Amino acid sequence: MRINIFGSTGVIGKKTLSLIDKHFPDLNVGLLCAKSNLKLLIKQIKKYQPKYAFLYEHEKLSNFDYKIGKTKFLNLYELKSFLSSSKSDLSLLAISGYKSLYFLENIIKNTDNLGIVSKEAIVSGGHIFKKKNYFNKTNIFPIDSEHFSLFEFFNKINTETEIKKIILTASGGPFYKKKFSSLKNIKFEQAIKHPKWKMGYKNSIDSATLVNKCLELIEAHYLFDIPFNQMEILIHPEALVHSIVEFDNYVTQFNLFHNDMNIPILNFLNLTKIKYKYNDNRYFIAKYRSLNFKEIKDDVFPIYKFFNNINKKKPENLIKFNIGNEFAINLYKNNKIKYTDIYKIIKKVTSLNLYSSLNTIKDIIQYHEEIEKKLFNFKV
Repeated sequence: MRINIFGSTGVIGKKTLSLIDKHFPDLNVGLLCAKSNLKLLIKQIKKYQPKYAFLYEHEKLSNFDYKIGKTKFLNLYELKSFLSSSKSDLSLLAISGYKSLYFLENIIKNTDNLGIVSKEAIVSGGHIFKKKNYFNKTNIFPIDSEHFSLFEFFNKINTETEIKKIILTASGGPFYKKKFSSLKNIKFEQAIKHPKWKMGYKNSIDSATLVNKCLELIEAHYLFDIPFNQMEILIHPEALVHSIVEFDNYVTQFNLFHNDMNIPILNFLNLTKIKYKYNDNRYFIAKYRSLNFKEIKDDVFPIYKFFNNINKKKPENLIKFNIGNEFAINLYKNNKIKYTDIYKIIKKVTSLNLYSSLNTIKDIIQYHEEIEKKLFNFKV
């Protein structure tokens, strides 16, 4: 069996390759894709010897041999051609940001099973995928913990009892005990220190602001066809219960597993013929003495109230919310704005009056690019 990995040098990509090393030696790596980390990508190529590799920042290859051993570097056109003309058993899409949309249509055509950790692509393109039945053209396997827990739930549920509400939980990040107004001078290094998960900087910042949960509500809406008015968020600092399902017969089900991304990744890799059982006594529930749940306070996470008031029937509002967040995080990372300015920028960008038909993936990418041009001289 063969796997293609998009985002091989990121946290999820590295974890996946490590698990393949330990437990799936017969799973061949056919393609490794990375954004900019050429040094690590070369190490991965030498170890896993894929047939092809791709670096998004292609200019870094200008003084570099385009082959390493039997591995050939593809440009963007060659990558799309390869995906359109070949077939893989598994693909992992773990690219942060909307630019994963450049690949998503071709990946869906190329693979039998798609493990997806790119919420921005679903947020921006979900309405297209639903309209054109893309989700039915391959087996979509969500790897984000919350959506993985719902995926497992919906695959195993056998009841006629109607679901009343779906609750996604949030750890609250590093600042859930602090008022948002007190965080103005929080440094980037503080904001990316997630108390439970080891993630890339963007996901870590999104967790701190609670934007990640807003995006995950959109993702859940598209992946599982759940109405927005049937979903909520609760703070759950232990990060063990990843989603909660309330039924109309007053029964509530907790979907719980240890806060370890190896678990959803292993379940995805278990789609291969060789299945690995994850035996680890760290995960006995008796170890945990209490589980806490807290309602979200407006003065701690103001973004949640703003998100709830957005007209979500218009995909452009969800896309602008997503774009504003990506733009603000890049400014914050480069020390151009304060932490609390992230929220202000998201509000301003979401309010921009820019219409587009948004009927194709190309439309969505152009819409992103048009807004990015408008933001070039943006001031808070």
